[in-house]
Amino acid sequence: MSKELNSLLKDIRQCTICKDFLEPNPVLSVSEKSKILIVGQAPGTKVHASGIPWDDQSGKNLRSWLGVTDEQFYNPDLFGIVPMGFCYPGKGRSGDLPPRKECHQWHQPLTDQLPNLKFSILIGAYAQNYYLENPKRNLTENVQNFEAYLPQAFVLPHPSPRNRFWLTKNPWFQDSLLPILKLKVQEILANEV
Repeated sequence: MSKELNSLLKDIRQCTICKDFLEPNPVLSVSEKSKILIVGQAPGTKVHASGIPWDDQSGKNLRSWLGVTDEQFYNPDLFGIVPMGFCYPGKGRSGDLPPRKECHQWHQPLTDQLPNLKFSILIGAYAQNYYLENPKRNLTENVQNFEAYLPQAFVLPHPSPRNRFWLTKNPWFQDSLLPILKLKVQEILANEV
């Protein structure tokens, strides 16, 4: 690992901005060899406690959507995993609070240290609004127009079990979009063997 990336990861992992309401535990996994960057929202309580990205049902759903094994997913030389907010943001009235904006300061310096990225997967509106130059009006429109962001990025809804209503309302997502995503991921991974 380069000295710059190692120093940056150390700084992120030592961040204490949210110490007033919880024990900070920034959750991310990257390597300067990472090929696919996964940018999600923020860890939930289970992931915040374990320190393992996507270590919950949402993660199981995501790995299924990508068509990858746990071993592939947790190999930082293949997948860099960076949430918009590195720690659990707290509970709101209708679910978790949004990712803390203070975490945004780390994103550009971090991606600058990942020279081997071939592709980014942007999960949820927070990641899409931050990373896309011209996001649509809402997440559904972003996902419906996923081809507009290729070949650099792929946009997804959150794979949370709570999103089952969105998935039921939008069957085209599983029928038409996921096969394209799996193919793209497999093409990148096949070139890395």
